[in-house]
Amino acid sequence: MASLKEVRARIASINSTQQITKAMKMVSAAKLRRAQENITQLRPYAQKLSQMLGTVSAGAETASDSPYKQARSIDRVLLIVITSDRGLCGAFNTNAVKGALAIMDEKYAAQARLGNVEIMAIGKKGAEAFQRRGFKVNKNHMEAFGSLNFATVRAAAEEAMDGFASGRYDVVDVIYNEFRNAAVQIVRVEQMLPIVAAEAPAGSSGATNYIFEPSEEEIVTELIPKTIKIQLYKAVLDSNAAEHGARMTAMDKATENAGELLKELRLVYNRTRQAAITTEILEIVGGAEALASA
Repeated sequence: MASLKEVRARIASINSTQQITKAMKMVSAAKLRRAQENITQLRPYAQKLSQMLGTVSAGAETASDSPYKQARSIDRVLLIVITSDRGLCGAFNTNAVKGALAIMDEKYAAQARLGNVEIMAIGKKGAEAFQRRGFKVNKNHMEAFGSLNFATVRAAAEEAMDGFASGRYDVVDVIYNEFRNAAVQIVRVEQMLPIVAAEAPAGSSGATNYIFEPSEEEIVTELIPKTIKIQLYKAVLDSNAAEHGARMTAMDKATENAGELLKELRLVYNRTRQAAITTEILEIVGGAEALASA
């Protein structure tokens, strides 16, 4: 059985850990509210922009000429994997990494065997995980997750877009955690490039002839790149909210576990203390009896 000193040291250590987990839970809860507001405000805009792009593309000849819609044989792949910069958020980072590895096995196994899969890491944890596995990792935009600035995310999107347009990549996918609530985050894999043509709504007769102002070419040229950048920014904001939700849940569970462990240790401490007192009493009684019989 552990000594009283050892049990006291463990109790003090767990108390200290519990205070830290409580503080981290409160910080994540405060950050989650703001992150949830950000993604809630951006989602309708991003969805409407995508719908608008699909509508314009359906009836615009210029859209089919865009370099970002050119589908070709897939030889080189870019996976944009969004993770956090820190740990202690449950399976948040692990799930994103597993999602990327799964999509490689399912869709890009041949390209991966040839070393033609490149990872653009947004977030330090993803960069570290894929570097350990020997993948080619682009860390130019690793800090974009921590800044949550549209300018930094835009730079990452532009590099991916330029790589696709120049033929460096044949397909670009984004892997991230979609925020549902504090306890639920869903790994999403979305094709960023080439842009997938929108399906015509049920019951529609096909493409509609639109009158464009300004010109069709100007609208499509402006709308397609903007939509791609906004979609990546939405994925980053989704991941940010999901990270805080996952960390809040993980720290709440850790605090509960620390409380349960403290109960067990206090019980052990009391039993050990009682045993020590009983031993001392027996020793005193034994000594007194020895003196009396002497």
